[in-house]
Amino acid sequence: MAETGQNARPIIGLSSATSSDHNTSDAFSFWLAPDVIVNPFDIVEAEQVAPQGTSRTFGIVTVLTYSTDAPTHLSNFISNDFGQVETSPNTARQGTTVARAAVLSNDRDIYMPVMNDRPVRFADAQGVHLALGLDRIPERYRVPAGLIRMSNGTEVPIYLDLRYVLGPEGAHVNITGISGLATKTSYAMFLIQSILQTAEQTGQRDRIAVIILNVKHGDLLSIDQPPKGGLEPEQHEMWERLGLTPKPFDRVRYLLPHGKDTPRTGRPNSFRLPDRNWKIYAYSLQDTYTKLDLLLSQIPDPWDTLSALVGEISAGLSDPKTGQWGPREKWREVTDWRSLLYGPPLVDPKTGQSQRVGEVPAVTVGRFRRILRRIVETRQSGLFVSQRRRGIASIHEEIARIRGGEVVVVDIAKLTDDEQTLVFGDILRTIYALYAEGSEEADELPDKVIIFVDELNKYAPARERESPIIEQVLDIAERGRSLGVVLFGAEQFMSAIHERVAGNCATQVIGRSGSAELSAPHYRFLDPAVKANITRLEKGELVISHATYRQPVKIVFPKPAYLQEGVE
Repeated sequence: MAETGQNARPIIGLSSATSSDHNTSDAFSFWLAPDVIVNPFDIVEAEQVAPQGTSRTFGIVTVLTYSTDAPTHLSNFISNDFGQVETSPNTARQGTTVARAAVLSNDRDIYMPVMNDRPVRFADAQGVHLALGLDRIPERYRVPAGLIRMSNGTEVPIYLDLRYVLGPEGAHVNITGISGLATKTSYAMFLIQSILQTAEQTGQRDRIAVIILNVKHGDLLSIDQPPKGGLEPEQHEMWERLGLTPKPFDRVRYLLPHGKDTPRTGRPNSFRLPDRNWKIYAYSLQDTYTKLDLLLSQIPDPWDTLSALVGEISAGLSDPKTGQWGPREKWREVTDWRSLLYGPPLVDPKTGQSQRVGEVPAVTVGRFRRILRRIVETRQSGLFVSQRRRGIASIHEEIARIRGGEVVVVDIAKLTDDEQTLVFGDILRTIYALYAEGSEEADELPDKVIIFVDELNKYAPARERESPIIEQVLDIAERGRSLGVVLFGAEQFMSAIHERVAGNCATQVIGRSGSAELSAPHYRFLDPAVKANITRLEKGELVISHATYRQPVKIVFPKPAYLQEGVE
């Protein structure tokens, strides 16, 4: 490999254009010198013409091919003494490896095609930043997102533009990939820690709050505790290379669900108990009567008959002057779940049968009672209570008092699907109302709220049927960035979530995925060569597509520095 005095970095090959394989303003090819190893996602630079001197065109390697002077495979067969695999070939073939690179940028904005025989080198750290446009992100908006590792051993920290993560230019992050390989939750937690530490360094920590839903085991119920035995030295080095400190989250409070045994034991319905700062939450009818539509989100309602009855119940239990709990005349006897299900006005006290309510026929009332009885009585986990006892929290009230710098973890791991949908929808609706409709405490609210939830496909599935929970997620996805409400979602298959939710995410993070999944329309922004490389990603490797990047890049990231006891 040759070196120049002007540039101590070795030349790894020369650009190449042929009569049938052209270099364009979007891509160029180069052959590799012997013994040089290049892999997809490596970032290289080629010398380019310029009015005065030279410029540099940066490209990211997408595919490598090896070709020889043999016109056909049959020629190679014949040259090996007609298929003798243990003898030396009669004709030594001349061959080389050729890499194809997608153009990222030019340091002097010259996008002429790269000419033939131009020196090509691995980009250095400064070159990688120029290639991705990171040099144009002001320092205060840079959020460390991981490390690019190239085949020559170069490691380069890369950044996201905070204006495209938390708004106002763009917002929302979606993380997808096969469970157990993509480390989706780990990356989300790393990125949240990175955002918080970056904000702390610029004195903006109190402007950001985080709400995290724990949906699997007890992994996120100890994020304020250091890992047992600490992190490995190489993990420490990765954190430090990114300009971050490996540490647990601080200012954390936990909200844990009420269980069937809670009145007797005082313990929540959780896989594990945090060391401190936790409360138990539950839902009485008084907490839920305006959110029954969320509770019934999974129930088909093609003629809107159930929603009409939900409207009647909500209006009947609300004080018309205050809009708060205050049952009207014929709803006076309704005080809890049991009186709603088995007493008037839903049930005729003489016959004990369901009866007409307003314009809603008795048959619909009967169906509603059967569904609600299953959710809040026969199959419930203990979340629904007759009355909330003293010391038992309300999700709505706890979320409404969120303040800047806080991290609130809401545990829903042991809840049923209907209960999980209610809690997640309640959080979204509470936050959205605080920011969109304003409140008396608006001045005390943080400027930005990040909401992270795994298994997003459960709440915004890629099906046509709309529901209250889908509408709530879409509201956040489409209008949240202007309000300061940001959604971090994760799921195994991006094709399983609503296309409008995925499309509104300015940052897409993709772990190893199958070729069938990558053929879905959700991935049409990826080049076919990039899709092929995603099927080969290793554990801990991710591909990031960010609004300011010109091409997706592959990164690695450090493990979160908190106690992890569950299994992703």
